[in-house]
Amino acid sequence: MKPDNIERLEQRLGKLYAHQRLRVETDSDVQVFGGGLNFFHIENWYPAHSLIRNTLKIIGLYSRGVKNTARVELRHNALTLAGLPPAFAGFTILHISDMHVDMNRGAMHRLIELLHDIDYDICVLTGDYRGSTFGSFEEALRGMAEVRAHMGDDVFGVLGNHDSIRMVPELEDMGIRMLLNESVSIRRGAAQIHLVGVDDAHYLRVDDIEKASAVVPQDGFSVLLSHTPEIYRLAAHANINLLLSGHTHGGQICLPGRIPIVLDSDLPRFMGSGPWVYRDLAGYTSVGVGSSVVPVRFNCPPEITLHHLHPA
Repeated sequence: MKPDNIERLEQRLGKLYAHQRLRVETDSDVQVFGGGLNFFHIENWYPAHSLIRNTLKIIGLYSRGVKNTARVELRHNALTLAGLPPAFAGFTILHISDMHVDMNRGAMHRLIELLHDIDYDICVLTGDYRGSTFGSFEEALRGMAEVRAHMGDDVFGVLGNHDSIRMVPELEDMGIRMLLNESVSIRRGAAQIHLVGVDDAHYLRVDDIEKASAVVPQDGFSVLLSHTPEIYRLAAHANINLLLSGHTHGGQICLPGRIPIVLDSDLPRFMGSGPWVYRDLAGYTSVGVGSSVVPVRFNCPPEITLHHLHPA
């Protein structure tokens, strides 16, 4: 890591926490069993990647699966939300998740095409910018810069379990405001909503909703960005109104009817993709614009989502 980036992380996070966060990440690199919310982490077991790829090639499905990854769809999600200030009626959030830009070039080209025809107020990115879970991330950053050039002014993001804290300085240089257990206010006139973002809650488990939402008023309206929806219980009891997440890929390789074989997440299956509700918490789990482990998709088209907010 460049010395100047270490200094910038120290300035950004505080010297003590910056080095703690770096050590937590280093200690957890390439761990296949144990740690995180799941016992087994297939994304870290690279022999499995070759096994899946070769099996699909043998049965003649690999090329079809690769083509499916470039068929990115734009989805619309209308949300009627109690507590949303009337000034934010019609507010639109473009939600992009799990880009894995360095292993999904076809999907990124299609994403850029879609971005030219979408109007929105803010864009949120819910993590997993690179394909691997360790090692170099330079190619991922180059791909992110290419996509970022086609986005609007207000872009906010959180880290996923594939991402490194070392990526933050350069992501922010691109104009992506990273929320590392932090929040920002979005204003319309005298009204405001609060955008809250937590660090990786799935693998490193360095999320802190309490810290992230510390400055949000008790009666304030808040949107939580988390890479994984697995923190839905904590979010519901932290007075969060809307949770936007990804991570699951919707299963990525699904049976007909979009029935996921595996979700790689500790959560109810109805939260695996699309809109859902838990207690007073509204949520949306993006199936992602990219793919992970192997660049294929079956019965689970990639997506970006435009959330349309309306007050109850």
